[in-house]
Amino acid sequence: MKHIQKYTDEPLGRLEVVDDFLPPPDQLVLKEDGVKVTISLSKKSVDFFKAHAARSKVPYQRMIRSLLDAYAERHAGRPLTTRSTGRRSRQEAGEARSARRR
Repeated sequence: MKHIQKYTDEPLGRLEVVDDFLPPPDQLVLKEDGVKVTISLSKKSVDFFKAHAARSKVPYQRMIRSLLDAYAERHAGRPLTTRSTGRRSRQEAGEARSARRR
């Protein structure tokens, strides 16, 4: 059985009014425009995100989106180069082979 709280007209004591410091509700959550995409991921990657998302009690898609957003933010303003794509130019590959031979 639930306990019912009874309130009385007793004085509350010294009260102080504080300024409203919270932003308006429309500014609490800044929602960015989303774009729907279809992407094929490896089963291993999806299983990884699903497992970690379950532990954190968040949707795994949100976790993947956060990772992509963090990556894009870190590399924003930088040109997408062969190094950031993980591919070497022919010149870089040749230089790497030469360095290993030394």
